[in-house]
Amino acid sequence: MTNTQDHAFLGVTQSATGRRWIGPSVEEDRLSEAMAQDTGLPSALCRTLVRRGVAAEDAPAFLAPTLRDLLPDPRHLKDMETAATRFLHAVETGQRIAIFADYDVDGGSSAALLITWLRAMGITATLYIPDRIDEGYGPNDAAMAQLAADHDLIICVDCGTLSHGPITAAKGADVIVLDHHLGAETLPPAIAVVNPNRQDETGDLGHLCAASVVFLMLVEANRQLRVNNRKGPDLMAMLDLVALATVADVAPLTGVNRAFVRQGLTVMARRQRIGLTALADVAGLDQAPSSYHLGFLLGPRVNAGGRIGKADLGARLLATDDRHEAEALAAKLDQLNTERREVEANVRDLALQQATDRGLDGPLVWAAGEGWHPGVVGIVAARLKEATNRPAIVIGLDGDEGKGSGRSVSGIDLGAAIQRVAAEGLLIKGGGHKMAAGLTVARDKLDAAMARLGELLAKQGADAIGPADLRLDGLLMPGAATVELIQQIEDAGPFGAGAPAPRFAFPDVQIQFAKQVGANHLKVSFGDGIGARIDAIAFGAMDGPMGPMLIGHNGGRFHLAGRLEINTWQGRQSVQLRLEDAAPAH
Repeated sequence: MTNTQDHAFLGVTQSATGRRWIGPSVEEDRLSEAMAQDTGLPSALCRTLVRRGVAAEDAPAFLAPTLRDLLPDPRHLKDMETAATRFLHAVETGQRIAIFADYDVDGGSSAALLITWLRAMGITATLYIPDRIDEGYGPNDAAMAQLAADHDLIICVDCGTLSHGPITAAKGADVIVLDHHLGAETLPPAIAVVNPNRQDETGDLGHLCAASVVFLMLVEANRQLRVNNRKGPDLMAMLDLVALATVADVAPLTGVNRAFVRQGLTVMARRQRIGLTALADVAGLDQAPSSYHLGFLLGPRVNAGGRIGKADLGARLLATDDRHEAEALAAKLDQLNTERREVEANVRDLALQQATDRGLDGPLVWAAGEGWHPGVVGIVAARLKEATNRPAIVIGLDGDEGKGSGRSVSGIDLGAAIQRVAAEGLLIKGGGHKMAAGLTVARDKLDAAMARLGELLAKQGADAIGPADLRLDGLLMPGAATVELIQQIEDAGPFGAGAPAPRFAFPDVQIQFAKQVGANHLKVSFGDGIGARIDAIAFGAMDGPMGPMLIGHNGGRFHLAGRLEINTWQGRQSVQLRLEDAAPAH
């Protein structure tokens, strides 16, 4: 099915944000209309389903995904049975278990899953999370040797696939790796490496985050217990952690990931996990959580400890069963997140200026600076990527080395390119996955490494990417945008990475009210002149041309584009447009 069309939607070739608007193809229009007739579903929802590649006969199942139908057999992954068997042996014989986890949300959620499961079985595990600055990402020789001296089993989660040396250093203990990062040709000497992105895997589960891999291992462990007439802990109650990790790690919300997040949000809304409840309260989350809240309210706070505080705070919060500890940890993470935002803003301004001076039209946008905090370089790389629609890398230099983080755009595999440059000796180390990766580089090889990386990304077509077109799912009139319609569209979600929320254009509308709110946001009210009226919010619009254009509307008419959401205020629900773009209606 073709998704693009030659002519610009509504004739918008250059919007307020400089983008061309692209609407549904003729084929998508035809399929949407046919689906609406066959199913009786609203046209706007049918457009969303067609964009997802859903056929009319599959629509009911897609709108009500069940984990039972979508959950893969854990043993589909290599080493899974071995991992679960060794894990249960440790549980049943009272062996000492240590969990070595990455310091981000995925690592923290993965560790919390294991700690919660083990606690339900009456076992307390040791949690070890490396310090981002002192130890860096993944297992290291000293930490693994120390853990091996006091434990019988070490489980590495969200890390370990490339850790040959550190796993060798874990003398006297068995090591299990539960990970999702890109594997090399050889595996480390662990007794099991469960990773959908191993070189010898099929890759059909490559979209899973580490917490999902851990969850599947626990599914297999519970299955083995059942075979022996024993009951394992309730796994459905742990899906809130899988959902949080999936969204925060920007895993695509397709297939089983979609079901994990749907179910996990339902579990989270029950407010039974003390740590997440405390975090939601300090973040001011006063409604049932959505994938947006996981990605932008809760995830960044869980991450804040690993970025600029103590690395284990997030995992401890997610795993705790002590209300007082949860409240104290949540308050600390909220404070660290505020500090992180200030550090990030400073680095972002410097990085953008440097990248702009170097040129934003190459296959790679990059910046490096003295003392830039390693905890924020990944977020700043994401901001550069969003601003330029190019793969971006940001590096903090310290002494003879720099530690950096990269983010990619759809269709460009940054992790593989970084791994190749590391193999060629231009990087000290590097790895990750398609959309996000990390690296360590010697200061005197920085320019050469970035040039080589640019060459590899250019071969993938990164230098041919233009400004991102704005993809629209169709037209909507203000009177048709109702709370009920939005609720129906949300059944096609959750929306996020790999499954963007549908965007609609409201054509030829009148601006009835427009004013700046906060430092740089815009609040707008618009209508069709017949009576229907919608409120809209455009975050950051005053930093670009859209805000001033709409404030100075002079009674002119505009095409407005964005995503619909439900605004809840004092218990009442109303339609709100998250305004993303605008163009004069000629």
